[in-house]
Amino acid sequence: MQDEKNIENNDETNELDKDFDAESSDTDSVNLEELLKQKDLQIKELEEKYIRTHADFENTKKRLERDKNQYLEYANENILKDFLPILDTLESALNGISSTSVSEESIKNIEAGIRLIIDNFMKALNKNNVEVIDTNSSFDPNLHNAIMQVKDESKEDGEIAQVIQKGYKYKERIIRPSMVSITKNG
Repeated sequence: MQDEKNIENNDETNELDKDFDAESSDTDSVNLEELLKQKDLQIKELEEKYIRTHADFENTKKRLERDKNQYLEYANENILKDFLPILDTLESALNGISSTSVSEESIKNIEAGIRLIIDNFMKALNKNNVEVIDTNSSFDPNLHNAIMQVKDESKEDGEIAQVIQKGYKYKERIIRPSMVSITKNG
């Protein structure tokens, strides 16, 4: 009898275990699906972070390359600035020759020599993309530095009356603006 009771208890226990296992496997499959969904979301977030980080890296790389190229393109700018006072001195010497009391032939020879130096200097500057800023047009504050105003009835207000010091640009950058006087009649 005891054996029959044990068999019945075992049968009941087996049925309870089966029920528990069924519920447990349902719970496990639900938990597993949730875990898989969470992992898929994490993977998707990490992929998006990777894509953004990679894009930022590429943008930074391009910006650094552009900055390097620009630096190399304008690396000689400071050297060229140092040559401009020499050119100004030669032009002043040329203008001052007419006021000296040397023989006319000597003056012509000196003048020709200085003109030749200036021409060669300008050729070298032009070869290196340095140009004189145009002062034949009207005043432009981006290109010209107005240091005084003069009255000149033959010109309209705002026009350049006189160039005091030539300005130069290297490629598209202003190395030194032209120093000019502008007309103000009113």
